[in-house]
Amino acid sequence: MPSDNVKSYLHLHLIVFIWGFTAVLGALITLDALPLVWFRMLFAVGFIAIYIYFKKLSLRISFKAAFQFLVAGLIIALHWFTFFYAIKISNVSITLACLSTGALFASLLEPILYGKKVVWYEVFFGLLVVVGLYIIFNVEGHYYMGIIMALTSAFLSALFAVMNSKFVKAFDPTVISFYELSGGVVFFTFILLFTGSFSPTFFRLSANDLMYLMILSSVCTAYAFIASTSVMKYLSPYTVMLTINLEPIYGIILAVIVFEDKEKMRFEFYVGAFIILLTVLLNALLKSRKHQLN
Repeated sequence: MPSDNVKSYLHLHLIVFIWGFTAVLGALITLDALPLVWFRMLFAVGFIAIYIYFKKLSLRISFKAAFQFLVAGLIIALHWFTFFYAIKISNVSITLACLSTGALFASLLEPILYGKKVVWYEVFFGLLVVVGLYIIFNVEGHYYMGIIMALTSAFLSALFAVMNSKFVKAFDPTVISFYELSGGVVFFTFILLFTGSFSPTFFRLSANDLMYLMILSSVCTAYAFIASTSVMKYLSPYTVMLTINLEPIYGIILAVIVFEDKEKMRFEFYVGAFIILLTVLLNALLKSRKHQLN
């Protein structure tokens, strides 16, 4: 594996570890999912804009590229909304276990969007993931809406990763991130305006919420978003999604430490989550072996 790939892979693991805190921060912040994501993206755009100013990066791009970035920004905004909404209506463990299906969504989206062949064992592993999800549904059925939202979030995350893998080959990751996050802010601003959500109360944040939002928007969003986009120059969308699947492991462990009894699930839940994560790992091993043989 080339040195750039090794550095990018290690960097991606650091990013994923940071993302492990994202779900915990989302649970700690008392805001509803929509204002939470809006503030997160708004603050992140501000941090990225400061970085662009000091780095003297050009924001000049074509209208076509700007439109594509804005669409991708809408997708990532919806991914974060469904992610935090799932946490609010279920819990961190349920959301993160379901989010680990993202790698398999990515393996199906690449053939659809870019004409790659569907691999038989990926279909088989997809069925195993369904078994894992079935077990989780059976034992935690009262969280069904949270599970549906988390699966939607996983699909949107995979779609975003597949799209971004093409963008990074032609544009600076920081510029991409600025336009995508700005697109998400604009989209959610229209929704909040339409629903009459903006009010003095909306902007009145508690000290704790503001502190957690600053950490979420700077370290977990601005830095991690630019860095994760950058590593896509050297890593495939599947590898990115696969590594992101370590996020549930970090996140669930952190959630149990921070929230204790609220995050302790029945034994069957962990069986279902284990099946999903094991499936993703086996998929990775097969892909790695296939790559070595080629």
